[in-house]
Amino acid sequence: MQASRSLVAPTSHPQLERELEQALARRSAIGGNLGQLEPLAMRLGLMQRTLQPSFSEPQLLIFASDHGIAVEGLAAPDALQTHDIVRRLLAGQLPLSGFAKAQQLALSVVDCGVAADLQANDHLLMRKIAHGSRNACLTAAMSPEQAQAAMRAGMQLGYRLRGNFAILAGLGLGADFSAALVLSRLADCPLPDLLRSGDDMPRAELARQVKLGQQALARHRDANEPSQVLAALGGFDMAVMVGVMLVAASKRHLLMIDGLAACAALMVASKIAPPVTDYCVFCRSHSHHGLDQALSLFGASALLELGMESMDGTGATLAWPMIRCAAALLGDVVDDDEHVAIQVFDSVRAEFSDDPLNGFSGPALY
Repeated sequence: MQASRSLVAPTSHPQLERELEQALARRSAIGGNLGQLEPLAMRLGLMQRTLQPSFSEPQLLIFASDHGIAVEGLAAPDALQTHDIVRRLLAGQLPLSGFAKAQQLALSVVDCGVAADLQANDHLLMRKIAHGSRNACLTAAMSPEQAQAAMRAGMQLGYRLRGNFAILAGLGLGADFSAALVLSRLADCPLPDLLRSGDDMPRAELARQVKLGQQALARHRDANEPSQVLAALGGFDMAVMVGVMLVAASKRHLLMIDGLAACAALMVASKIAPPVTDYCVFCRSHSHHGLDQALSLFGASALLELGMESMDGTGATLAWPMIRCAAALLGDVVDDDEHVAIQVFDSVRAEFSDDPLNGFSGPALY
């Protein structure tokens, strides 16, 4: 995929990094070492190009879609359907809903491709491309046109996001399996490492899923470019997330990545615009060996480990106070010798007109 220009600027800035190091050293000299909170604060300052990072109108975005490959018996017989989980989440019947409210996070569910028609809700954003993707073992999960439409929908959503912070997580039957396929192809990662949920996963079930995944990978062996892999093996949730990530990162928003589906979307986005990972921190909401492997592909670890077994987005929601504290370490701690905050013109954002796509006909033009 050839880029005509990069949407996302790297966060690297040696002068500002020295200033941030000095500010944090002064904090440590008085208040003691704060461990991993200090490098996190450094990253926040570099993202926002300031000595005083701050956040406004934080968002929790759950991208919901059904995956056609789920018909291969990937979900437990008694598993809730995607539309049931969405309904309960919007009705405040799941812990994630309560946590988001307690943390003053604006919760939105984005219907990217749920197989059912959902009732209108103030917190439901309709971006449905189709009623679920197709079975990647038999054909491409999405047509190239559908994948491109989903990414463009995500770009438009990213441009309209309020504030400068967003949690991104996926939801849907078959999402983790599809994510494993995308990660395996784009990162050349062994499929069994991504599909194994844990040590207690029956060997026979792992072997069945690996065989199923290899069948899908073999059918789409010619798909190697990021958008091709996404269309062949991914899902509408991932495609919309890719668009959101690209534009949100171009606006220097902090993105919290939670779960396999979000990691797969980020892998696609990073192949299009590598600096997008500079704006990401990683979280987890359940113990899954495949997620361990996915995080290692980015050289990352989860910001918070609580041993949960919950839906994606939960861990990131609970880690949000750590982000606020890291920003407060620089912005709200009084220092008699504090330097004046650096304000650097953001050349990437300045190139945007009111139209987030600004002449782009689709993701293939990045």
